[in-house]
Amino acid sequence: MHAIYLIALTTLTHPTFPKSLNLAKVNSLLELHAKMEGREEDVRVGVSRYEERQPIGTAAQGQGAKDYREPPSAPFFEPRELSSWSFYRAGVAEFVATFLFLYITVLTVIGVAKSNNKCSTVGVQGIAWAFGGMIFALVYCTAGISGGHINPAVTFGLFLARKLSLTRAIFYIIMQCLGAICGAAVVKGFQPHQYERLGGGANTLSIGYTKGDGLGAEIVGTFVLVYTVFSATDAKRNARDSHVPILAPLPIGFAVFLVHLATIPITGTGINPARSLGAALIFNKDQAWDDQWIFWVGPLIGAALAALYHQVVIRAIPFTSK
Repeated sequence: MHAIYLIALTTLTHPTFPKSLNLAKVNSLLELHAKMEGREEDVRVGVSRYEERQPIGTAAQGQGAKDYREPPSAPFFEPRELSSWSFYRAGVAEFVATFLFLYITVLTVIGVAKSNNKCSTVGVQGIAWAFGGMIFALVYCTAGISGGHINPAVTFGLFLARKLSLTRAIFYIIMQCLGAICGAAVVKGFQPHQYERLGGGANTLSIGYTKGDGLGAEIVGTFVLVYTVFSATDAKRNARDSHVPILAPLPIGFAVFLVHLATIPITGTGINPARSLGAALIFNKDQAWDDQWIFWVGPLIGAALAALYHQVVIRAIPFTSK
């Protein structure tokens, strides 16, 4: 193929060939040659020719190339945030989101508990869908404002990974707890007798399970959730696939749904200290406080383990080939 082009090029540039045709013919021939060269290159190396389509942080990428720009770590303490409206706006978003989360989910739990015939209610699957569905909707609504945490365990995990400052983490957790308390209080205000009689949606350790069982369930359940949050919001994946940040609320909500299916029979599923605190404080019975520590210690340990796993194993370091 190259020999044919060489012969044609020699003919076109020969002194006896009409000069009026030389320039146009040579340019046309060079363009055609470049196109054919590109096609042969595509066939020879395939998709490996395109670095941006390779797995992030692998040797498939070019020499000395970095897969993405590592986002800067948040400062440990940032007092200047206290004078920023966006800081308080994010806190209000966390308050409202957690308020709505408790309102819908506690109402669902009470609705299932008050029915003698479980077939006439949404059952455990419906409760799981209520929790997972609300997280999906609320993360979608608030992600652009506050990050859509709606959970002190998520906030704690992201803080350990240096995704937000201590100032913001403390403020978020306070607003989440206040929102959860208010959400449970509104449910009790609507139906006080049923709320008291049916347990107020408070998390308690089920009969037949030890405290160790409950703690383990909360640790693993929260690990699944926070691990999903890290993966769905990973900077390297966002840099490669533009659809990832848009779809992030879906896997996060689905993770909450699956964890509830697995652990409702054990602890009623906490994996969110604000949710557990809000329901317990408004219900305010001994049974709600006896094991309350499980629903704080377990989620915080699970979040810390997920943050450690992501930072050490999952997070890609910008790759440089020697």
